[in-house]
Amino acid sequence: MRELVADCRLRAATDLFTHTWDPVVLAALHQRPHRRRELRDAIGGISDKALTESLHRLTGNGLVARDAYAEAPPRVEYGLTPLGRSLVDGPMRALGRWADEHGEELLDAQG
Repeated sequence: MRELVADCRLRAATDLFTHTWDPVVLAALHQRPHRRRELRDAIGGISDKALTESLHRLTGNGLVARDAYAEAPPRVEYGLTPLGRSLVDGPMRALGRWADEHGEELLDAQG
């Protein structure tokens, strides 16, 4: 078994779930790319600052792409990259199934 060190791949992967809004933003982008306002409306409850920070982190991690179109007025859309799609379709989907099955138990244990 490989030694798990602080800068290992497992830590890098689990860090993707340490920010509250990041998985929510990824899930909101699952169906199609969104403009910023559409994304904020689709999520509900997220502040402008939190959305900006989340998009910046997710773009920096290669999970979300920012596409700017030279139109009048300018249009910017955010969408999942292939890496982001693999995260949403794989581990996030599995976590969602687990939460559906065991969410009540988890909440009861925390209560």
